[in-house]
This record gives sequence, structure tokens and C-alpha cells, in this order.
Amino acid sequence: MLSLLLGTLAGVILGTLSGLIPGLHTNTFAAVISAASVPLAMVFGAEGICCLLVSCMIVHTFLDAVPSTFIGVPDADTVLSVLPAHRLYLSGKGEEAVRLSALGSLWGFVYAMPLFAAFYFVLPMFQNEIDWAIGLVILTAAGLLIVFSKTPFWALLMFLASGLLGVFSMRFSYFSFGVFGAGEVLLPLLTGLFGIPVLLHALRAEPAYAEQSFSGLFVSRKDTVWNTIKGTFAGAIVGWLPGFSSGTANALLAFHRSGDYESNPRGYLLSTSAANTANAVLGLAALYAVGRMRSGALAAVAEFPLPNIFMLLAAAGASAAAAYMLTVLFAKTGKYIAKVNQKMLSASVLIFLIILTAVFCGPFGMMILILSTAVGWIPGKLGFPRLYCMGAVMLPVMLFSFGLLQL
Repeated sequence: MLSLLLGTLAGVILGTLSGLIPGLHTNTFAAVISAASVPLAMVFGAEGICCLLVSCMIVHTFLDAVPSTFIGVPDADTVLSVLPAHRLYLSGKGEEAVRLSALGSLWGFVYAMPLFAAFYFVLPMFQNEIDWAIGLVILTAAGLLIVFSKTPFWALLMFLASGLLGVFSMRFSYFSFGVFGAGEVLLPLLTGLFGIPVLLHALRAEPAYAEQSFSGLFVSRKDTVWNTIKGTFAGAIVGWLPGFSSGTANALLAFHRSGDYESNPRGYLLSTSAANTANAVLGLAALYAVGRMRSGALAAVAEFPLPNIFMLLAAAGASAAAAYMLTVLFAKTGKYIAKVNQKMLSASVLIFLIILTAVFCGPFGMMILILSTAVGWIPGKLGFPRLYCMGAVMLPVMLFSFGLLQL
């Protein structure tokens, strides 16, 4: 029991670090833990390591809202929520944005519990149909996303351009090889599309950060319930596909006239945060039911004899509670970050992300970073939302679901 508690605590610490440091992901820690599994097993035991990995994965889905909001740099799960969150920060509501994300993640975890049983017992019987249906759902969402755009031509062009770049990146991901072995292409791909253009703009523009204040969450209980339930189901839709970020689920949430993305940023933050956490939780069901590994963390868990599922769910629940409190605590740091020299901060993060890509993804990752930055720069120059760059994830998912792309 002591090793399980220690493993959970270590997972909370690592998940906090990966969530707060831009560019780091739980997959990075999972690779290191997998490589050092023998000495770590002597300390935590196999079951303790599994608790560590699951806890790290859950905590990350809460804490990654902090750099997404205050710096504007996303990871694979926050590529769309960063847009309204950073906008709220620029208007002085950064703490509210982070607290909303934390609340959405917490309810996403709660609502995912009933779905867990369906994933575990029922969905394996309809596996082939589900894979095909997910492709149709994403195709429909992408079509509506473009049709309801204010600039359908540019929306379609950006969706296809980013989508082709995503297909190329994922199809040849085996070329991504850094100092520590194989790297994942989502780091340079999504950082270039959504993160670096924001940082480059911050380097060129005059500081526009408002004084930060917090006077409560401006969202009704009804909206909270509806948006978190909607986000949980969106996370569940893509929760059965291996190898893809829950950013796909967030794109689904944005399809209706750009969704709550512009008209209701607070509701959209609740939805996307719920989708991220629910997706992580339901990935456990996919692992236990059909052996599908939704992420690097779950792939590392699969290397060990799978422990009792209820034990891992207990570790996940404790981690979610701790992560919620930590996220609320770090939400208060926005007023201090706003006082830092923004150009220096942006330059530091930009250099760090370039170094991180070079170290973990090698020359191929650097090439993807350059190409994705060029594509991600276009929406800002032409004045339409960067939302349509989610084609980088949605198009490969569709092709994979229809059996037209092997990853």
C-alpha cells in the first residue's frame, strides 16, 4: 500500500511539472520511466509504477491550462482551449480562465466514470463499426466547421494545408529521433501551428496585458453542467482511437458556427477541459478492454502486468482531486506573470521550445517545426482564426478511421 501511495504522489509531482513547463508532455516522462523501470520497480513495485504513470497523465490534463492561458503555448491537448483562455488573460481574467479549466477537468473526470463501464463491457463488441463511425463524425464536424466559417475558402485551404502537413508528419514519424530515442511529431507540429506564431507576435507587438483580477466564475450552474457533459462525450468519441490527441475532441466541440469558441469562451473552456480529462480516463478502459494504448503513458503501463483496474481508478481519483487544488493555486500566479517583461518571457519560451524539439525530435522534428510555423503564421497575417489548423489532427484521424492511412 505504501508503494502505491508513493507512486501516486510521484505521479502528481511529475504531472505538475509536465503541465506547467511548456512543451513537456506525459509521454516524455513515460519514456524515461519505461527506460528506468528496473530500478524504479525496486522502489515503487510494478503496481506503484502503473499508479505513477496514470496519476501523471491525469494531473497533466489539469495543470496544462496554466501555460496555455498565461503564455499562450499549447500542448497536444490544449491547442484550441488556448485561444479563448489566452484571450481572457489579455482582458485581465486569466485566473478565471484557469479556474474554469480546472472545474471542467474535475467534472469531466466525474462524468467519465459512468461511461467507463460502457467502454469496458459494451464497446469492444462494436469495435469495427465505432472506428468507421468516428471518421464520419469528424468528417461532418470538419465540414460544418468550414461551412459556418466567415471565410470558407481560407478555412478550407488552411484545413487542407495543415491536414496534409499532419498526414506527412504522422506517416513518417519514425524519422523523428532525438537524443533520448524516438520522439513524437505532435510536439513540433502543434507547437509550430499554434504556439510559436503567438510567441512571435508577442515579440513584435507592444505589451497589451491588462491588470489581472478575479471576482468569481461568470458562468451559470446550468451552463457548467451542459458544457462539461458535452465535453465528456466529445472526449469519449475519440477516446477509443489509438495515437491521437484529445485535441481532436476539442475540434469537434468547435464546429457549430465556430461553436462556443468565440461567442461563449467560458463554456468552451469547460467543454474542452472536460474532454481532455475524460479522454485520459477512458483511455484506461480502452487499454483493459481491447489492449489499445491511447498514449505514451498507457503504452508504458502496458509493459507491466496490468494491476487491478479499481486500484488505478482510485489513484486517478486521488490525483484528480490533488490536481484541481494545485491548478486553483497556480491560477493565482497570472497577476505576477503579467508583470514580467513579456517580450523577454516570450523569447525565453521560444528558445526553450526550439531546444526541446531539437533534443527530443531531432532534425525531422525541426523541419516539421519550421513548416508548421509557416502554416500557423498565415491565419494571423490574414485575420481569420487559427482554429482551422486543427486539420493537422482531424485529417489524419479521418483517413486512419477509413483505412486510407497507416500510422
